[in-house]
Amino acid sequence: MPKRILPLTDLQVHKAKPQTKDVKLFDGGGLFLLVTPTGGKLWRFKYRFDGREKTLYLGAYPEISLADARQRRLDARKLLANGIDPAAAKKEEAAERARQEITFETVAREWYGKQLAAWSKGHADTVISRLERDVFPVIGSVAISKIKTGEVLAILRKVEARGALDTALRIKIIFGQVFRYAVVTGLIDTDVSAPIRPRDCLEKRQVKHHAAITDPKELPPLLRAIDEYQGSFAVKCALRLAPLVFVRPGELQKAEWSEFDLEEAQWNISADRMKMKEPHLVPLSRQAVEILKSLQALTGAGKYLFPGRTSARPMSDNTINAALRYMGFDKETMTGHGFRAMARTILDEVLQFRPDFIEHQLAHAVRDPNGRAYNRTSHLIERKKMMQTWADYLDGLKAGAKVIPFKKAAA
Repeated sequence: MPKRILPLTDLQVHKAKPQTKDVKLFDGGGLFLLVTPTGGKLWRFKYRFDGREKTLYLGAYPEISLADARQRRLDARKLLANGIDPAAAKKEEAAERARQEITFETVAREWYGKQLAAWSKGHADTVISRLERDVFPVIGSVAISKIKTGEVLAILRKVEARGALDTALRIKIIFGQVFRYAVVTGLIDTDVSAPIRPRDCLEKRQVKHHAAITDPKELPPLLRAIDEYQGSFAVKCALRLAPLVFVRPGELQKAEWSEFDLEEAQWNISADRMKMKEPHLVPLSRQAVEILKSLQALTGAGKYLFPGRTSARPMSDNTINAALRYMGFDKETMTGHGFRAMARTILDEVLQFRPDFIEHQLAHAVRDPNGRAYNRTSHLIERKKMMQTWADYLDGLKAGAKVIPFKKAAA
């Protein structure tokens, strides 16, 4: 018969002396105390898993008492009874603890590094400066898994309190992007900034006509947010086209491939699709054509540029507004219709194009000096020039160009 192992006592463990080589004092059930020549007393659990003999480290005495070690042995045996390797479970638990301790700053800088290739230097500098000035000093060293919604809101309100409401809104967008990155990389389960709706929690911005961003200084964050949009490619293309063509939201939503001549860089919208029931021609800038060509590879075989859940119908009339909300622009700040007010204001006040060129491009009812309605090709050369100048101007803003008024356009 095998020799019966007598359980250890607290006194035996306490008085165990080091020898010239390792000594094992067995407690039974696979638990033993390893006494090293240097005086260390280490609890170990010996077991078999998948036919192999293995040893699990349970901690050191006196930090882990005899009773603690026995409880850990019991926990390990329960795992074995359920077909789980205690050593693998311990390793996974340690890895999870390490993930749970990764700080917000570590995650934010990792996310930031992955965006640099697609960003201009000016935008990248703006993003990191906002993080380093307003966010990292407050929660940078906090584990991202432990950050609460209230802590995020407190940062936004602190920025708002110094009168930088626009910066607060941009930081809210950055928060969402960092937290969503943490979700997809498995560090957290949810974006804790998502419940924060600026219109409910922050001061109301002055509402502009058609809820549009018309100050050139406020355009770069919007244009960059569109470039960074993480939704479907078709919706991203619609967002990118909206400021370049500034048609009514329904006209963009229901755009059909048959209306486009990419070789001539023109979009011909039939009268039955126009509010004024007059056919409309949209000259397409080089940038707009590039977007359309990239989209054509995805949806060009169908009827609509932006199909809905089924190709037989276009995307929802709320898709653009929903995407703007997702990016952090509430309905008091920007709407799909607002791209029209944006273009009208800046083309007039900054780029100084003739108002009748602008109004005609907006498909408004415009009359010539004799009271006759302009037709769809009126001032086409000048409007083509205007649309390209406008697209180049937006690119310049997005790339970080100084916001200065253009000289009066030759028309």
